[in-house]
Amino acid sequence: MKTKLARVLLVASLAVAVEAGAQTEHQTHDMHDMSGMQGMDMNQPAQVPTPASVQQQDTPAAASTVTLVPNGHVAPAPPSTYPTHAGMGEMDMHGTPFNVLTRVDELERGFGSGAAATSFNAGGWVGGDLDRFAWRAEGEHDHGMGQASIEAFFSHAVAAFWDIQAGVRQDVGHGASRSWAAFGVQGLAPYWFDLEATAYVGRGGRTAVRVEARYDVLFTQRLVLTPKVELNAYGKDDPSQDIGSGLSDVEAGLRLRYEFTRRFAPYLGLDWQRRMGNTASMVRAQGQDAGQWRWVAGLRLWF
Repeated sequence: MKTKLARVLLVASLAVAVEAGAQTEHQTHDMHDMSGMQGMDMNQPAQVPTPASVQQQDTPAAASTVTLVPNGHVAPAPPSTYPTHAGMGEMDMHGTPFNVLTRVDELERGFGSGAAATSFNAGGWVGGDLDRFAWRAEGEHDHGMGQASIEAFFSHAVAAFWDIQAGVRQDVGHGASRSWAAFGVQGLAPYWFDLEATAYVGRGGRTAVRVEARYDVLFTQRLVLTPKVELNAYGKDDPSQDIGSGLSDVEAGLRLRYEFTRRFAPYLGLDWQRRMGNTASMVRAQGQDAGQWRWVAGLRLWF
């Protein structure tokens, strides 16, 4: 009996000694780990190695670390290079679309010192952004007589907002009909002036030049004032059309429109026309005034 009791006490003593030794070793290991963490900011997020799939080739593996965000997601390392603007130009681009536009800048009735007159100024184009077929027409009917010019062009874009044009012009109505080859430029000049400049060559050595400039002044998004100036010059006298050589006529006007939409805008305005040089002499010889002021009312339309 005493022998069995002694054996039990011996086994219990050995078990207590083994457990005490294990606890001492574990505490020693923890103290060693704590000593290695001295000087570290415990408020900083943990650092983990960057996965090999997101490491940059030019970054040493030992220095490749990322920060754990609160949701535990490991963000990939940022790219070392970005595509340049030149590289973006290599992307596949679709062709320019085919569009049609018709614009009636002026469809109006004028009232002044002379007889009332109805006039129009319209234009449009069919095609893409670079190459298109363009046309424009303007005319006036007064004193029981009408006169108009119709032009058709091939238009090619040579710069941002600028087109060169080549085509034909036909004058019809009062006087002899005239046909012209036309060459010009159209675009948006500095300070946002819409500019058209065209030179004409006709039969018998006839030449002409037409220049028109417009500018939109926006009082609001709907109320717009448009000043306009147009000049015409001819190289030879043309008595059948009451046109003299040199600067033939000048037209300047102001038109204030209200755009219910971009496609529909009624307007009121003031227009001044003056015949110059030899043309003025021809008009005076017929008992007419060389210049006149007119109040105008009309519509500006887009289709």
